[in-house]
Amino acid sequence: MFSSALKSISATNITGNYSIAPSPVSVAGPWKIYDAKKKSTGKAYSVFVFDRRSLDSHGNSLGRSGASSFRSAVDEVVERLKKEASSLAKLRHPSILELVEPVEETRGGGLQFVTEAVTASLASVLSEKDEQESSGGRASRYVTEDNDGVRRRRELEIDELEIQKGLLQLSKALEFLHENAGLVHGNLTPDAIVINAKSDWKMTGLSFCSPAENSTKPTSIQGINLHEVFNMDPRLPRSVQLNLDFTSPDFVLDNSLTPSADMFSLGLLCVALYNSPHRSPLESHGSLSSYRRLFSSSTSTPSSSNGFLSSRPLPKDMSNHVLPRLITRRPAQRMTAREFQQSEYFDNVLVSTIRFLDSFPEKTPNEKSQFMRGLNKVLPSFPKSVMEKKILPALLEELKNRDLLSLILQNVFKIIELLPSARRAFGDKVRPALKNIFVVNAKQGQEKDPARDAGLMVFLEHLSVAAEHSSGKEFKDEILPVILAAIECPTHAIIDVAMKTLPAVLPVLDFTTIKNELFPVVASVFSRTNSLAIKVRGLQAFVVLCGGSADGATDDGLNGLATEKKTSSSSALDKYTMQERIVPLIKGIRTKEPAVMMAALNVLRIVGQVADAEFVAMEILPLLWGMSLGPLLDLKQFQAFMELIKTLSRRVEDEQTRKLQETSLASNGPATSPNDDFISFGGLTGTAPDSRNGTDENDFEALVKGRSFGASPGNGAVSWDEAMPTATKSSTSTPQTPSFAWSTSSGSRPPTTQPTRTGPVTATPDLTRFSTLAPSSTHHGSKPRPVNHQLALFISASSQAMGIDSDFAAPRPPSLQPPVFNHGQPPPPPGAPSAGPTIRPPPAPSALPPPGWTNMGSSGFTMTSSGGTQQKSGLDQYESLI
Repeated sequence: MFSSALKSISATNITGNYSIAPSPVSVAGPWKIYDAKKKSTGKAYSVFVFDRRSLDSHGNSLGRSGASSFRSAVDEVVERLKKEASSLAKLRHPSILELVEPVEETRGGGLQFVTEAVTASLASVLSEKDEQESSGGRASRYVTEDNDGVRRRRELEIDELEIQKGLLQLSKALEFLHENAGLVHGNLTPDAIVINAKSDWKMTGLSFCSPAENSTKPTSIQGINLHEVFNMDPRLPRSVQLNLDFTSPDFVLDNSLTPSADMFSLGLLCVALYNSPHRSPLESHGSLSSYRRLFSSSTSTPSSSNGFLSSRPLPKDMSNHVLPRLITRRPAQRMTAREFQQSEYFDNVLVSTIRFLDSFPEKTPNEKSQFMRGLNKVLPSFPKSVMEKKILPALLEELKNRDLLSLILQNVFKIIELLPSARRAFGDKVRPALKNIFVVNAKQGQEKDPARDAGLMVFLEHLSVAAEHSSGKEFKDEILPVILAAIECPTHAIIDVAMKTLPAVLPVLDFTTIKNELFPVVASVFSRTNSLAIKVRGLQAFVVLCGGSADGATDDGLNGLATEKKTSSSSALDKYTMQERIVPLIKGIRTKEPAVMMAALNVLRIVGQVADAEFVAMEILPLLWGMSLGPLLDLKQFQAFMELIKTLSRRVEDEQTRKLQETSLASNGPATSPNDDFISFGGLTGTAPDSRNGTDENDFEALVKGRSFGASPGNGAVSWDEAMPTATKSSTSTPQTPSFAWSTSSGSRPPTTQPTRTGPVTATPDLTRFSTLAPSSTHHGSKPRPVNHQLALFISASSQAMGIDSDFAAPRPPSLQPPVFNHGQPPPPPGAPSAGPTIRPPPAPSALPPPGWTNMGSSGFTMTSSGGTQQKSGLDQYESLI
């Protein structure tokens, strides 16, 4: 049936300019109400549709004569409905339904017109409540569609305050009709009242509207004939005829059209709102005779004595002061619409608050300010539906008043905190308004605005509410721009509060947004500001951005026992940003104020836990050392720096040790102990003996007397080997006797062939670094240098100083090969290869003695044994002799 109604209105101006929902959201008498949106703007409206075929179907079974009269009755109904729509265009009042597009006829003879967005008719709401009460709380059968396309069941509440507010608005509409327009509504029923999106009750159903008797007000609205109106046609639906259950006896019994008749109908409507089921106390079933019979008896007529025939108790103020002056037989005793508004029934703070809000534009600035300050205290007493649909939209409309911006926002966030449907209300109404005020309008006027800053401060203080009721995308698109504008605000107090909100912001945003949009703004403000307070707040913001705690707890884990609460990686910066962006910003700090230094310490503590060990050693630790020596730090602050330095140093040490251990295990080769004698020449190992068990141990006597290596001790000279019968030699190694450039080779046997050492033997510290000392002539015929006598004296003196007799009876370690003296040997022939290492020029006089020699004073050096190998003799005394 509904789809056929839509098909019948095709190809009209309304259907061309509006997108109309396929099914109605409510019914108001003969009208079906559809949600609609204007195609050009997307704004929500409602379309009232009347389908004539719903009437024609009742006359299909009639004969030719009956069909003709029925068609005449239908035409009369259509004209009356046209009158209703045209009356809305003529009567403009806040409590009368606002007409947007005038009435149009459809191809099928139906009617349609566009009004402001309507949620439901009062009749539909009362019918739903009856169904819920009878079925144990069944949900609404009507479904509405949000702006985001989500369909949900309609939620309407009819509580005490809603009723009071609605009746107050109806009385204002009646006052306008009676006193300003000189009209009588004539059919004030629940079907003649609709509820808009703001939960306001609007009057409609003006098809029986008529000028009042004896009215002098000019009007173009045509009056009605009561005799014709009361001629009930059973062939027509009751929705297009006068409803006798809400009709005043003035019409039926007195045939009088006076404004007081509407007040009687208003009294019956008040009882129906509290009755169960929600019906009029008069039930005539559309029969005039039944109606007259009800008024013939006091028991069937609503009065104070019978509780106005209500099945439920009525409010005390209504039953005692209002209804007795509305539901009365004599019109003169009834109160007017203006008196109804001033009755004790509306004398409470909640209704007075709504009345003040309705007349808010008329109030003075001082009254507005006082109202906004007191509203926050009474908001919890309001029903949730009134707060969401009535108070919240009214407050958002007043946001254009900059002087009240901060006070209004305090009440707005208070409402959001109280609403069970806060997420929907915040997304549909509040969030777009905030962006429009603080971002769009702020770009148009860049000058400093104290009123705007005060409102921005209130918004930042309630940012957690905004984050709670927004998705990640919604927060990024509409809330984050406001936060960024606050961080870049020239007012330091705004920047401070904005940076303090980061703990509530990060969980809502994704990593990319934090890194590319939020962090650059914070870093820019930190680097530009000259305020120490903003510097400290910026460093605290870096701690949060790096995943640290916002409260700056002292339990920082420096003792290795406490555990620090980490944020998820999605809400913290990555290691690269910390190392390459944050640490350079800290390096750029010029002030030495302790507050800034300690805030930077907290940042470096977090970065030091994440950064690479090499970066910690090369960048963070030097920075910490420099900051720790600040002249303004006290002992406790200095100790905090030292604790962090020790912790990070220990981390670097542990990681480097582990790395070297892993490298050593991976190589898994023979461990060759390097020489410990690095002194100051780069750790060269030329002075270290090899592991060939004495094959390179030189006979000092053979060395200084010029004997060849490996010569037989049977040459007539007493050797150290003969004096030490207990010494043992390696069976696998051949002794190699070193020779000098001036030494003479053995004439009885050739030198023993041995591999040349890769590292020449030195007798003084690192003599290998000097070139070989060679005489100017090495021919066989050259005379040996006259040094043998001096060397003999040197050896004798050294032996006496060491306590060694001529027989060398004291035992020696087996690995120590004593030197063999070989006096008088001629030098080797020219070109003969050296049988041992050669002596190179000594180092500077400041050189230290080699390992294994102990300085004995001016008499010489004492040779000691270390590690089972012979230590090389120092030649510094020798050099002094030659």
